[in-house]
Amino acid sequence: MRQKLKKIADNIKSEIEFYKILSKDNRIPKISKILLASAVLYFLSLIDLIPDFIPVIGHLDDLVVIPLLIYFSLKFIPAEIIEEARGKAKTTKAANE
Repeated sequence: MRQKLKKIADNIKSEIEFYKILSKDNRIPKISKILLASAVLYFLSLIDLIPDFIPVIGHLDDLVVIPLLIYFSLKFIPAEIIEEARGKAKTTKAANE
């Protein structure tokens, strides 16, 4: 169980590093940067489309809106840039270990 949680934490760290690398890249379109920033702001925001005090549905909107924003932001980025950023994220992760 502990190994599984450690692997999930490592994957989350790697994804965060990937998105940080993408956000700093000047080659990605502004719309992608806006959508990525929107996903982060929505995650950190106290304002939700559906309030969290409504059981299940309140938290479900976070699980739908944020991945959709990330999905659409990645659609505007060329595949080569995504692959390059993934490679840099893996390299950074390996260097930190």
